[in-house]
Amino acid sequence: MTTTLAGGRAARRQTMRRIRPRRSPATLLLVAVWAGAAGVLWLWWSNTPSISDTTGRVIAAGRITGLLAGYLMALVVLQMARVPALERRVGSDRVTRWHAMSGRYTLSLTLAHVFLIMWGYALQAGKGLGFIVQQTIGSISVLPDMGKAAIGTGLLFFIGLISIGPVRRRIPYDTWYHVHLLTYAAVYLSFWHQLTTGNEFAVEPLAKTFWYGLYGAVTALVVWYRILTPIRLNMRHRLRVEAVIEEAPGIVSVLISGRKLHRMGAEAGQFFRWRFLAPGMRFSSHPYSLSAAPRPDMLRITVKAIGDHSARLRELMPGTRVWAEGPYGAMTAQRRSRGKVLLVAGGVGITPMRALFETLPGAAGDITLLYRANSTQDLALWDELAAIADERGARLMYAVNSPDGERPDISADRLRQKLPDIDEHDVFMCGPPGFAQGVYEALRGAGVPARRIHHESFEM
Repeated sequence: MTTTLAGGRAARRQTMRRIRPRRSPATLLLVAVWAGAAGVLWLWWSNTPSISDTTGRVIAAGRITGLLAGYLMALVVLQMARVPALERRVGSDRVTRWHAMSGRYTLSLTLAHVFLIMWGYALQAGKGLGFIVQQTIGSISVLPDMGKAAIGTGLLFFIGLISIGPVRRRIPYDTWYHVHLLTYAAVYLSFWHQLTTGNEFAVEPLAKTFWYGLYGAVTALVVWYRILTPIRLNMRHRLRVEAVIEEAPGIVSVLISGRKLHRMGAEAGQFFRWRFLAPGMRFSSHPYSLSAAPRPDMLRITVKAIGDHSARLRELMPGTRVWAEGPYGAMTAQRRSRGKVLLVAGGVGITPMRALFETLPGAAGDITLLYRANSTQDLALWDELAAIADERGARLMYAVNSPDGERPDISADRLRQKLPDIDEHDVFMCGPPGFAQGVYEALRGAGVPARRIHHESFEM
């Protein structure tokens, strides 16, 4: 059974009003980040006297690695704050990659800071490397705020451990997600010793003011966007499950009703983090894309059962309260820079593509959707897609395995054969990582510039 939830021409008019092709601010943000790092280096350099011995060099290296680690800790938290300027302009997947990379650098710098500082103190005491452990225990016992810093550092390394790919894949998503939130506690505990034991902050009051300002601003953004904004959204819109409908084997759509949903600012291609307040699901929050254009009284997600949470969605009862955070994601019509668009979906990645297929403005023949699935039975929402294609004069293609299991050919040559002017298209795609990587390489081989290939994953 399928259900149609379409906005038609009204949804396309709304999308047209929102199309303002803009460059991503990523370059500007990276310049700002490097400028901040340069400022930290200058602060260290201006407070570092001439060094003539090994002890001084080791301690100086420990100080700069500590300062840089403290600076990156603030950025790590900022990247978790769900700031709309980052989520919608840069893209959730890119921000997630930045967060992971910043976390790795922070852990590396923190480890180097602890080792170098303790080694330097050991050298000052006339001891060797073997004295480091004893020196560390002594520092934690004597120096102010070092006990809290030790706990915070331990939490950071524990979070880093469970975030390693092979380890994370063995941990339930909800467990990993909630443990990951301990990053806030780790950063808070590690913050205070920076000011009480850091030489730069002791001799430079302006540096201490800047550090308070940096961490205070990041804290304010986290409180506003991770706590207050979701509370306001859910109190205002009162979301509830309207119905659950099976679309294909193992795939269901959840219709979600509420008040004045058009004021949520959601667009086709975006996603929310959904928490369904049903028994056994209250403490699980997962990202799912909108699978239809938002309506003033209804939203829809379409989900494949690939885990405990997604499998339980079919059990939701009408009237169940829903807690949502968002909208997030930058894979919207604002990314478009050409008149012609190719949408590529793999499996359940059809959900944001279906919403874009309905709403992206275009003349007959301008919009093409390529849908990859294992079999025709797995082509969820196919009746809706066919109806949209007929109404709009859009092109709809599917690629499924042959009866003997052979995978379809989605190569550069095949794409050029189907769309001779493919290099003049914008391309939006969504699907499993391996599929997305293969399609990306085929698109580049077919002549599509990287800047016109738009892909976003919503794993975090």
